[in-house]
Amino acid sequence: MPRVKRGTKRRAKRKRILERASGYYLTKSKLYRSAKEAVERGLKFAYSGRKQKKRQYRSLWIVRIGAAAKLNGLSYSRFISGL
Repeated sequence: MPRVKRGTKRRAKRKRILERASGYYLTKSKLYRSAKEAVERGLKFAYSGRKQKKRQYRSLWIVRIGAAAKLNGLSYSRFISGL
């Protein structure tokens, strides 16, 4: 059976994690285990943040459209139902 060498894959994986963690504080950017945890946590927050951003923009649009509708003597709901 031939010998299996996994050094390059492991190095590439560690390098990818540490590159993503560059700019993090203290050991979170230096040590692989801490960096991995920090990167995973960051990705989790980034995922939920993308959803929150959509919600925030929707509420902002509703406020702006509602304000413009009020200037023309309409409520937001009447304006939307009239579209």
